[in-house]
Amino acid sequence: MRTKTDPSDPAPPSLTSAQVRARALRYLAAREHTRHELQTKLARVCPDTALIAQVIVELAALGLQDDERAAHAVVRARAGRLGRARLRLELQRRGVAPELAQQALSQASDTEHQRAHQVWHKRFGVVAADATGHAKQWRFLTARGFAPEVVQAVLRAAAREAAA
Repeated sequence: MRTKTDPSDPAPPSLTSAQVRARALRYLAAREHTRHELQTKLARVCPDTALIAQVIVELAALGLQDDERAAHAVVRARAGRLGRARLRLELQRRGVAPELAQQALSQASDTEHQRAHQVWHKRFGVVAADATGHAKQWRFLTARGFAPEVVQAVLRAAAREAAA
C-alpha cells in the first residue's frame, strides 16, 4: 500500500542512467509507450528530467520507442470497443501529436459503422421498445465515442432488421 510521503523525508536517491534505461526497457517490453507516457512513469522514480529525456532519446534512436507505433497499437487494441472520438481522446491523453493521432485514426475510420454495430449488438442485441430504451442505447454508443450520425445509422439499421 502506498503511503503519503512526509515533506521532511529525504528525496529519493537519484537513479543512474543504466537504472533509468532498464526501467524504461521494462515498460516498453510490456507494451508500446509514447514519449510522454515514458517521461511520466520515469519521473515518478527519478527526479532528473534531463536524464530521463536523454534515455528516451537514446531508445528512440535505437527504434525501441516510437510514438507512431504506440499510437497505432492503441488504436488496434481499443478500436473494437471505442469510436473515433474516444480513441482520439485516448491518444491525446497519451501525448500523441495530433498529426500522428490522425494518421493512426485513419485505419479505424473505415470500420466505424461496423464496429458501432458490433458494440451495440454485444451490449443490447435488440431494438429498444420505447423512447427511453432508444435514448439509453443512443447515450451508450455516444459515450463510447461513436459519432451521432454513426449511432443513428446503426440504430436505424437495427430497427429495419428487426422489422423484416
